Amino acid sequence: MPLESTYDDVSTAGLQDLTEPSLPIFKVERVQLQFSISSDFVAAQVANNVLILALSTGRILRIDLDSPGDIDDIDLPKKPQEIGLIRSMFLDPTASHLIITTTLAENYYLHTQSRQPKSLSRLKGVRIESIAWNPSLPTASTREILIGASDGNVYEVYIELSNEFYRREEKYLKAVYRVPDGPVAGLWVDLSPNKPDGRRVILATETRLFHFTGRIGRPGQEGSGSIFTKLFETETPNVHEVARDSKPMSSSLNVSPDPSGVSSADGDENERSYAWLCAQGILHGKLWTGPASTGLGSSIFNDSKMLPKNKIPPSENASGRRKPAVDPIAAILLTQWHILCFVGARILAIQRLDEKIVYDQVVLEPGDTMLCLMADQKKNTFWLLTTREIFEIVVNDEDRDVWKIMLAAQKFDQASHYARSPSQKDAVATASGDFLINKKRYLEAASLYGKSSRSFEQVALTFIDHGEQDALRKYLLVKISNFKKAYVMQRIMIASWLVEIFMSKLNSLDDTITTKAQLIEGTNTAETKDELGSIRKEFQDFVNKYKSDLDRKTTYDIISSHGREQELLAYATAIDDSNFVLSYWIQRERWQEALDVLKKQNEPEIFYRYSSVLMSHVGTDLVDILMRHPDLNPRKLIPALLNYNKDNNIPLPKNQAARYLNYCINQLQSRDPAIHNTLLSIYASHPSTSESALMSYLAAQSLNSKPLYDTDFAFRLCIQHSRVQSAVHIYSSMGEFSSAVDLALKHNEIDLASSVADRPTETDPALRKRLWLAVAKKVINQQGVGSVKTALDFMKRCDLLRIEDLIPFFPDFVVIDDFKEEICSALESYSRSISALDGEMDASAATAESIKNDIKQLNNRYAIVEPGERCRVCQLPLLSRQFFVFPSCQHGFHSDCLGRKVLEGSGLTVRGRIRELQASIARGGRREREARELDALVAQQCILCGDFAIKLIEEPFVTESDDKHEWAL
Repeated sequence: MPLESTYDDVSTAGLQDLTEPSLPIFKVERVQLQFSISSDFVAAQVANNVLILALSTGRILRIDLDSPGDIDDIDLPKKPQEIGLIRSMFLDPTASHLIITTTLAENYYLHTQSRQPKSLSRLKGVRIESIAWNPSLPTASTREILIGASDGNVYEVYIELSNEFYRREEKYLKAVYRVPDGPVAGLWVDLSPNKPDGRRVILATETRLFHFTGRIGRPGQEGSGSIFTKLFETETPNVHEVARDSKPMSSSLNVSPDPSGVSSADGDENERSYAWLCAQGILHGKLWTGPASTGLGSSIFNDSKMLPKNKIPPSENASGRRKPAVDPIAAILLTQWHILCFVGARILAIQRLDEKIVYDQVVLEPGDTMLCLMADQKKNTFWLLTTREIFEIVVNDEDRDVWKIMLAAQKFDQASHYARSPSQKDAVATASGDFLINKKRYLEAASLYGKSSRSFEQVALTFIDHGEQDALRKYLLVKISNFKKAYVMQRIMIASWLVEIFMSKLNSLDDTITTKAQLIEGTNTAETKDELGSIRKEFQDFVNKYKSDLDRKTTYDIISSHGREQELLAYATAIDDSNFVLSYWIQRERWQEALDVLKKQNEPEIFYRYSSVLMSHVGTDLVDILMRHPDLNPRKLIPALLNYNKDNNIPLPKNQAARYLNYCINQLQSRDPAIHNTLLSIYASHPSTSESALMSYLAAQSLNSKPLYDTDFAFRLCIQHSRVQSAVHIYSSMGEFSSAVDLALKHNEIDLASSVADRPTETDPALRKRLWLAVAKKVINQQGVGSVKTALDFMKRCDLLRIEDLIPFFPDFVVIDDFKEEICSALESYSRSISALDGEMDASAATAESIKNDIKQLNNRYAIVEPGERCRVCQLPLLSRQFFVFPSCQHGFHSDCLGRKVLEGSGLTVRGRIRELQASIARGGRREREARELDALVAQQCILCGDFAIKLIEEPFVTESDDKHEWAL
């Protein structure tokens, strides 16, 4: 809320020391013209960075200040002797439209895109004193504008540039208002907020200031008729009148330039200021835009201040003494914060807020005459012209001292807005805090003190002495937010103190609700509950924001000492103390809340610590969470799984411990024996008589080269829990088929023993027969006397068993007639076998005799070599040197040619051996034996008929050494 008051003035002593060193706010600089002029200036205007100068010769110079060398030199259509000298010019804020008036009341219009002024025939004879431009600032035409004349008439005119010779520039001209007391010194028109057809018109004369607010008319077509007639005819103006001075005085109406874009503290960045130079001095104030009513003008005039002309100090004469009389104010301008006055030869700058003179400088030499003081509304530049020179009034950082003025006026919000440096902001915060303490507005003072450098102890004791715990809490919150991170101890102490204050406040509110008492008159229990919720949320926000500044042990101790469990939970949640939060919910058996916390955890130790209790109560949900964390070590969860399995007698398909272990084995590919042993123990110890789950697991493990479980441990478990089928399977997987069969027979599992006895097939038929005999013996012993038929049927299940193998197992008193047929069948089988063996022996003898005959014939083999026979390799005569002939195919080769070919086509081993033998023979070794071995290797087979020739099928017919053209077709 705004902190404005008329309380005793805040002392500004020492505030000057807080002003940052900088350039002067105002500085008048002489402009160096880049061109020469042959005559005096008679008028000038500036807008939108365009400067227009009128010379006494009737020439007009239009200068773009962005490129000063580019000058438009324009002449009026007639010479000054015919129309008079240029008396004044009026330029709209966009620099698009220029209206020129002469001393003989001739008026001309010049558009920015034209260099030929057009005569305004309808305005001929009208001495223009002021113009109010259309607030929409059009560029193609002026649209509807108001012109104030020296005879008190106000005209509405619409001017549009025309290139047609017989067409006038003015679409229409109409007198819409008249004031009886002299020239219209100033006009201003602006829009009414949120009202498209709303307008505000301000009209100034020498003694009166008129304020019109209302709606304008809307003709059928733009430019076809007056729009202001309705406003002036229907609305009664608010008038501010001053007494006429006996001496003639300049009168003008000035409005501040466009806002610079920096928002003001009171939200009036779109509000302009005005200043009216009148006989009594300068009336200035804000041009409020709302509320739009007939009393708006009165509000503006009532809020305005009159700067009397006698407040302007007199000028000094040549001797340095002050003149007895005050020079009149010749002209004024408005900047954003100051009023610029031209008095005598001086420029004065007066701060509008406190009406103090901040600049007073003589700028003109004796004999110089001020021509005009003008401002660029768009660019916020200010100019002073004499008849020969141009001066620019440079404004630099003019709002630098606004904060001090606002502070002195106890407008603390505005002062804080305009304060820049930390020291300035601190001075504002301290002063406004002191003011609020005096007004007993402690909560507001707490926020401001928190931003100030006022002693921490002093502020804290002030709130404690007044019993303002809420204000103290707010002060500490603001203070800790302003402390830098480097102030570790200060932040920790303040944060801990705040926890204590929060707990005390919460306890106080709880006590009030419990006793149904009232804290303050007019405050009921429901309101107290709302406040409790608000304070609790504020505490949660506090710990979330400043948890790094709270010492964990200290904070736990403070909250625990007040017995605030909910706040303990809020703090633990904020600092991510999962152990505390989980313990809190588990102790209260709020399993879903505990699971919600666990879902957000990534620390494995948290899962290991709380898995036992959660597994017992919400096993399914916990396993779902565990399966989403493959990084956990399942071994550390085994105690929780075993505890769950012990306390829960549920079917194996719904057993969550088995489900998680299967996930570890099948999905995570765990090879940890502890995991496998745990799953096996859960399957084996389950009260169900079915061994399907256990057998499925064992069958899957049998596919591995080595089972991942401890076979001894598994076997003991199976025996302990009478899992015979599983125990037999374990024996079998270990290759202990005899023990497996014995165990199965021990528990009268004949079929199981039979399946195990069949496993050693071709690998060990003797063992297979022995196992089947053990099973057969058990079967015979079980069936007893008279069961010979059953035993004989069992014998047929194994092809290795014979009747003679089973006879020893039968009792001595068994009659042979019971299995006579089987004995006969066995004898007949033996007879057939003997006959088959005799046939095989005869065939073997015949084969041996045939081999002996072949051996004898080998010694008689020969081959005939013709005299012209050639070597099949080199094509030279075969008899020319040592050679080999193969009798079976009659192919002959020189021994060296054959050896070379065999070396090329043989493997590394044969090739190496041939070379060793050749080297040994060359050295004179055992020539006969080595020569025979060499001959055997070289002449093992014909190279054209044997395997060597078959290998050559991969070689091409045409080699690189052959002439390819010989093969051409």
